[in-house]
Amino acid sequence: MIVDEQNAIPDVQNRDDERNLVIQKVGIRRIKYPFKLLSQEGSISTIGEWSLAVTLPENKKGTHMSRFVNLLQTYKDHTFTLSEFKTLCSEMTDLLEADRGFIETQFTFFVQKEAPISKVVSLMEYAVKWGVSYEKSKNSYGLSVEILIPVMSLCPCSKEISDYGAHNQRSHITVTLYGDLCEKWESVIAIVEGQSSSPLWGLLKRSDEKFVTEHSYDNPKFVEDLIRDVARALKSMQGNGRFDIQVENFESIHNHSAFAQMSINAGDL
Repeated sequence: MIVDEQNAIPDVQNRDDERNLVIQKVGIRRIKYPFKLLSQEGSISTIGEWSLAVTLPENKKGTHMSRFVNLLQTYKDHTFTLSEFKTLCSEMTDLLEADRGFIETQFTFFVQKEAPISKVVSLMEYAVKWGVSYEKSKNSYGLSVEILIPVMSLCPCSKEISDYGAHNQRSHITVTLYGDLCEKWESVIAIVEGQSSSPLWGLLKRSDEKFVTEHSYDNPKFVEDLIRDVARALKSMQGNGRFDIQVENFESIHNHSAFAQMSINAGDL
């Protein structure tokens, strides 16, 4: 006698639930899985920290968590564009028999940069997060891209009141794009770095350090200056949507940070 083990094992998640409560999001998070993305430099292999979830209807006891992992396994060698990332979310929603799906993946993105004077080449890392949502009943998508860009800022007040020198610090500028603007996420890095007191590099020679020190001294910026200058520079991007900006200065003479944040619709500036 042949036993169908698949049908013999109870599917508890698929049982009815009588509490009549919709769960807006249920799934897995903080799972690391490799994937590839198509950048301006070509196909890049990286490791994402993923969050995958769906909406669970009121009459269903649970979702099938293993299907999330199976989906990542299926696409671990696939090279994604943002459009294909949206397709992944709709496929997940179908796979989990849900109406709404949500995917986020955070990964390290490397850019090869040339030092300003010596021209020595090194890699600079940036934290990037892709986020997508899909609603099957409306056939609609939501898309976001977040980029954290570390830069250097020098205090205008310190420079003004001191006989020599000025204190500086590392600053984190986080830009989140929505809508059509997401397609331009790679160009945001250079735009933002151009508004700082100085960009950062992975490797600098002494001639480069001299340049960075003097360049930042000639371009002092408060946290308020940074966020306003970044906002004005980002308006050069064409497209529909909005962007959020947050700037945090890790103060070198205080045990606290200074921060500023803005949310702007494209075309408002």
